[in-house]
This record gives sequence, C-alpha cells and structure tokens, in this order.
Amino acid sequence: MGCGNPHHPHQPEEPKEGDHIVHCVKFGRDMPGLDEPPFDGDFGQKIYDSVSREAWKMWLEYQKMIINEYRLNPATRESQEILVKQMEQFFFGEGAQLPPGYVPPQTKQ
Repeated sequence: MGCGNPHHPHQPEEPKEGDHIVHCVKFGRDMPGLDEPPFDGDFGQKIYDSVSREAWKMWLEYQKMIINEYRLNPATRESQEILVKQMEQFFFGEGAQLPPGYVPPQTKQ
C-alpha cells in the first residue's frame, strides 16, 4: 500500500477515464467497478455490475477473517459454497449497505 496523507485518512478511489463505473450496493453511490467479473456465472456478473473496487477490497479482507475463523479450505466445494453465501450476504443481504458518510479504516502499512 502506498503512503497516504496522514491528515486525510482513507480517500475513496477517484474514477479514471475508461473505468467501469457501477452504482455500488455497499456504498450507495457511483464508483469505479471491477475490471472484470470475479468469476463465471450470473452471480459473478451481478458482482461486476454492482460492486465497486473499494467494496471488493473490503470483501477480500472480510473473506480472510471468515476463512480463518471457520478454518475453511477454499479448495473444497463445501468451503466455496460457504464463502459464496457469505459474499451474497455481505453485498446483498439485509443491512449490507454502509451508513451514509462511512469512511473505511486505513489499512495497515
């Protein structure tokens, strides 16, 4: 991670020309989306169409916690199914959208 301005904790990623822009389900605003669907199928396309890069980064951190907490092996079908259910809840479940004005905590350097 790069060096940030300590006086402005985490600034959301600004869109660049040519970015795939989505109305992020987590942040509730238009933001740069993923460069491609994270996996094949309808659910991968749904993520691509409605999840920002910033929200995806949050999911990846949350996913690490789930894998460690439940001692999942992502290579097994059972673990993959658990992760997909957790991902669906994280992005599309009740209360999934963050409160207005939410700023993610700075990541550790």
